[in-house]
Amino acid sequence: MIEPGLTGGRLDGIGVYTRALLRRLPQAGCQVQPYAWPRPRKGADGISIGTPLPQSFEHASLVDLLTPVQHRVHMPADLFHVTDYRIVRMDCPVVATLHDALPVKYPEWCSPRLRRTKNWLQRKAIAKADHVIAVSHFAIDELVQHFGVDPRRISVVPNGVDEEWLEAPDAQAVAATLARHGLAPGYFLTVGTLQPRKNIARLLDAWLMLPADLRAERALVIVGAPGWRCEELVARIEAARAAGENLVWLHGLADPEDLRHVYAGAGVFVFPSLYEGFGIPVVEAFAAGVPVVASNASSLPEVAGGAALETDPLDAGQIMEAMRTLAQDGQERARRIALGRARARQLTWQATARLTAQVYRAVLSQ
Repeated sequence: MIEPGLTGGRLDGIGVYTRALLRRLPQAGCQVQPYAWPRPRKGADGISIGTPLPQSFEHASLVDLLTPVQHRVHMPADLFHVTDYRIVRMDCPVVATLHDALPVKYPEWCSPRLRRTKNWLQRKAIAKADHVIAVSHFAIDELVQHFGVDPRRISVVPNGVDEEWLEAPDAQAVAATLARHGLAPGYFLTVGTLQPRKNIARLLDAWLMLPADLRAERALVIVGAPGWRCEELVARIEAARAAGENLVWLHGLADPEDLRHVYAGAGVFVFPSLYEGFGIPVVEAFAAGVPVVASNASSLPEVAGGAALETDPLDAGQIMEAMRTLAQDGQERARRIALGRARARQLTWQATARLTAQVYRAVLSQ
């Protein structure tokens, strides 16, 4: 049996990925022991659960920097899997999932406070990992180009969605969740932390271009916590709501079942992101049976596999037309829903766990 240690961050994309592996790897024949770097504060939004490692990541990194390369942190595991960039040298094989090269390629979309540190940590991570998992072929190209990773040390293991999402949730439970949040079914939905690369400001522009009667019929629902450099966007959202626009911002939605219900109640899902290593919300929308408008940038065409109606994320008018098409063209809606469901069946967390376990075994056999 393989005993990977797992660490993860907030319940953003990395957090969802970490939680999914913790749930699914045992079904793939792996005995999992979660570990966490000790933190001064662990709030309800954290996913850093499990046995604390003996020292903080900052202290371990400093020891790594100041001690000979022979120094290793002892880990009582056959293999340690790091699901973000926080890696130090260990006395067992290390597999690292590196999701993208965002801080290096687009530093302007990352917090200046963390940018240099994260870049340094990612470069160190790649050097210390015995093998790297990329979540898309697009991400492989990014890691090779910006970090100089040997492609022979990289395996592609796509992200996914829970198989339960492929089954229709209880209609009464969905209705209760929507009522609790003041939502009428059929809305335009987007999911993601409010930050520049998510392109929510341009989505808001596109929605405001729609005819007034369509906006009145179909709200724009934004699910996502405030992130870095979102003050202007938050002000625009609040101003639109104050002006009577049919706009809902769910900035505190954290329960996975509630999120599933909010997807189920949507009429059109819109994901105009400028950059994604993968883009889990697109697959979640596919599985929920919601037609998707998606950006044609970065990994998203690869992830969508032709099932989404793709648009230029820099063109608000094009985004608006795609939104209107999927709201009003019944034939195109049905086609995109069927394509999306088929694509979601190819991208499940069970498949992710199975492929991840294959990587573990390959590394251990070397």
